[in-house]
Amino acid sequence: MLTLDFFNERLRVIDYRGNVLSIVNDIQDLFNEHPLSKMIFHCRPEHWKLLLSFGFELEAIFQGFFNGTDNYAMALYKSVERRTNNNWIKEDQILTSILNTGRNQIAIKDIPEIYQYRKAIVRDAESLAMLYEQVFPIYPTPMNDPNYVKKVMIEGAIFYIVECNKQIVSAASADVNKTYNHAELTDCATAPEHRKYGLMKKLLIMLEDDLKNEQIFCVFSIARSLSFGMNAAFYQLGYEYRGRMANNCYIYHALEDMNVWVKDLSK
Repeated sequence: MLTLDFFNERLRVIDYRGNVLSIVNDIQDLFNEHPLSKMIFHCRPEHWKLLLSFGFELEAIFQGFFNGTDNYAMALYKSVERRTNNNWIKEDQILTSILNTGRNQIAIKDIPEIYQYRKAIVRDAESLAMLYEQVFPIYPTPMNDPNYVKKVMIEGAIFYIVECNKQIVSAASADVNKTYNHAELTDCATAPEHRKYGLMKKLLIMLEDDLKNEQIFCVFSIARSLSFGMNAAFYQLGYEYRGRMANNCYIYHALEDMNVWVKDLSK
């Protein structure tokens, strides 16, 4: 199973079966036929070294991704521009600063009573789209489109929201994969004027509780490497850093590197 993601100029192999050599040869032809500059191949542990021989490089490891088996995220680049990011050292410094703080600040802040938490429903789609439009000038998926938000909710994505004066001011979702029993925590957004209370951390905990009730224990997230707040939130909640995906997608203002965070909810 693969996707041609023209917006983010990438080809993604999400799942595969059969002869890996033949698969790689076929998708390389497809990769070269289109105006794409990055290929991401999510592979099993027994195949990642084979992909190295084709010029792929290991960018991240999603532990437990395939029903308990690790996913090695391999990347192949078509251009130097797509491979290069001048913020890499700055992102290293942000990560080091977060890891050096330790996990001593996991307590949830006192949240004013004006903020109300709840699980989102389909009729919240328009308000959710407005929030994403406000927070992200650019986003890798069309979350500013109410119809798209409705679609992902109907397909099984779980959203939790925070309301203030009946307006959605913060949201996050869990994209659940029932085949491989994992979930991606994603679509994390808080309106700028509401960011000082730690709303997102509680949203993530509520999503985790829902996932555990559904017997989903492998969770991960892909956070902007330049975002101190989001990376710190995942670290404080017990997620482990497992790699960085270079120039992975268009988000916020441009192509950005994304940090991979993974957690085993069964522990």
